[in-house]
Amino acid sequence: MKENQDIDCCSEKNEEEEPTCPHCSGKHKVRDEAEFKTLMNRLKRIEGQVRGVEGMLENNAYCTDILMQVSAITSALNSFNKALLANHMKTCVADGIRNGDESVIDEFVVTLQKLMK
Repeated sequence: MKENQDIDCCSEKNEEEEPTCPHCSGKHKVRDEAEFKTLMNRLKRIEGQVRGVEGMLENNAYCTDILMQVSAITSALNSFNKALLANHMKTCVADGIRNGDESVIDEFVVTLQKLMK
């Protein structure tokens, strides 16, 4: 398995050479093909579900029918998060600890706190 790579994620940088993207840490992870494929398949299914809800709204579907589909999407996103979180623990966090970088634990705790809001 390839190790995490600390490379810039944003092509644009500010004067301090920090990534300007507000959505990322600036770190990247190279995923193995199986993990990548599994996660992408989950996202594609979720994307299809969201499009289905859009169609339901356009076709004046009943509110509770739409709400049930949105609940299914929420559940699918939670499953995606669980899979990604498990992979993160097994790779990024474990590798960081093995390499003596205990800051990954603090980062992981902060991530969990944000997810559990």
